[in-house]
Amino acid sequence: MPSGFPLPMFSHFVTMKHWLAFEVFASYISSVKGYSLVREYSGQSFFDLWDFYGAYDNTTQGNVIWVNESYATSQRLAYVDSQGNAIIKVDNTTNVPMGQNRNTVRITTQDTYDVGSLWIIDLSHIPFGCSVWPAFWSFGPNWPENGEIDIIEGINLMPDNQISIHSTPGCTHNGSEYQLGTSGTTTDCSEPSGCTVMETSLDSYGSGFAAAGGGVWATQFDVSGIFIWFWSRLDIPVSIHQVNSASMDVTQWGIPHASYFSNTCNITQYFSAQNLVLDITLCGDWAGVGTSYNASCGNSGPTGLCYQDCVVGPGSPRYDNAYFNISYRRAQRRVTVGDLPRAQITIGGVQ
Repeated sequence: MPSGFPLPMFSHFVTMKHWLAFEVFASYISSVKGYSLVREYSGQSFFDLWDFYGAYDNTTQGNVIWVNESYATSQRLAYVDSQGNAIIKVDNTTNVPMGQNRNTVRITTQDTYDVGSLWIIDLSHIPFGCSVWPAFWSFGPNWPENGEIDIIEGINLMPDNQISIHSTPGCTHNGSEYQLGTSGTTTDCSEPSGCTVMETSLDSYGSGFAAAGGGVWATQFDVSGIFIWFWSRLDIPVSIHQVNSASMDVTQWGIPHASYFSNTCNITQYFSAQNLVLDITLCGDWAGVGTSYNASCGNSGPTGLCYQDCVVGPGSPRYDNAYFNISYRRAQRRVTVGDLPRAQITIGGVQ
């Protein structure tokens, strides 16, 4: 048992049927020696090496235009604020007429990050509100054949973040294995919803997340599996704060909120190198349909329809909370015992 897991916690969460999963995870994390910093992005350089989508949402059928970089910059839909944090937001100043869509932003890393990577994002605010659908996620170059990992995703007024992975047939998720989150009903990750895990920690999304000062997600993308942690602001591990992170010790991170082990999903078979994405869409084929919209927003306007009651008309106050606030990002390389170093990219940081 790694020294970072207190015995009471370990005994409570890891029963006998979890031993195999734990042994796989423990074997991996015990091989990590440290991390060397490759480069840091902060302040005015935050948006370097990202591509802006510059087209309508043709992926989730949202009622938005993901604008190009020059427009996003000129309209302050993507900018760095006076504290040095990156802001990505929905247009909340335009009165949108019926039949038109609202402007927002989607950015994708120019670099891809292969198996063996670690992604960390630190935010103080995640977009929320009726019709709002934000995400921090990754995808391979030939989607969906090369896999997708959804790290932060939610809709409307959901109180909790939803994690998921998507794959072609053959990758499954054993929801009983070694995680803090609650798995969805589908174990086949090729189903449209993917293999979902709902956060059970407080303040992982929406107004609660913002009121708590935000938090950090860490995603381990490795041959042994995909592991995702979340910490609210006051619970962030000391090692996450290390800029020169040779002392970063993942054994101190505790049990992941979502664990997708390679014994039921061969990571190198179903996932290739991934681009990372930050985006905000509106309505679309999740936030704007059926019970998904009506659950928290059906009474938000006279028609009970997402586009008519939210997107059309004035942007404020409807979209005043529809923005990301991100601190900074670092790129690091993992050093392992008995293995060649593998790439690590860190998106975000600590304030």
